[in-house]
Amino acid sequence: MKWLDRNEYPFQSRYWKVNGCNLHYIDEGVGDPILFVHGTPSWSFDFRNVIKNLRVIHRCIAVDHIGFGLSDKPEQYDYSTQNHSQTLAQFITTHNLYNITLVLHDFGGPIGFQAALHFPERIKKLVILNSWLWNSTTDPDFIKLSRILKNPLLPVLYRYLNFSPRFVLPQSFGDKKLAPKLLKQYTKPFAIKAERNGALAFAHSLLNDQTWFETLWNQREVFWHTPVLFIWGMKDPVIKPQYLQKFVSGFPHGKVLQLATSGHFPQEEEPQQVSKAIWDFINEA
Repeated sequence: MKWLDRNEYPFQSRYWKVNGCNLHYIDEGVGDPILFVHGTPSWSFDFRNVIKNLRVIHRCIAVDHIGFGLSDKPEQYDYSTQNHSQTLAQFITTHNLYNITLVLHDFGGPIGFQAALHFPERIKKLVILNSWLWNSTTDPDFIKLSRILKNPLLPVLYRYLNFSPRFVLPQSFGDKKLAPKLLKQYTKPFAIKAERNGALAFAHSLLNDQTWFETLWNQREVFWHTPVLFIWGMKDPVIKPQYLQKFVSGFPHGKVLQLATSGHFPQEEEPQQVSKAIWDFINEA
């Protein structure tokens, strides 16, 4: 892929066949695995700098959901959040992963949390960045967002203008803006309109899966004794600090790192701080 900047993303690409598709992932370093689960409209690229730092002493695995990154993007596919979660669970068992530190961002939160519920004994620690696990239908910000999500023009914007990575993603950053050369690494995976249904499906999930999200929140006690670290960009314009407050209320023993100038993508905006926080969290007794 000529557009891929291998200086920024200097990893060996690996592929795993699932549901008739090639799922791309990277597997760097040795030791107990750190499994990175991305959201939308991103891919394993947004964790690259964190992985560069952590692979020195840890095994870092990052997947690209089908429909994203370097994975296949069939026009017709079950891009539901629940199916992504089932695929992730299958990936974990197929690759025989145990003692996992699960790093979840954005939609990676519900996807990864649901997968982890299949086998909590495999999960050693949880790291959650700017995500959610509950029904937001009564939240005033979500009510405003839902009006946009219900707009019949939204599929047109997603399919014909590549709306999510071109416009939504860069607007979600905090003080440090995304350089054009890096933005290209997020837009190019969705080169043609037939490859953009994965991102559109996540937008539909925000409307249709709120009850399912709440079922995840109601099962949080499964991980009551699992160490949890929250890393939060406090200038996220969508998933705001009150989401962090709710997480802390549900996981009162969790550790918290607040990044005052970061937006929705702490791993892209402040990779050194994120890396150090995860490093320290994993290596503490």
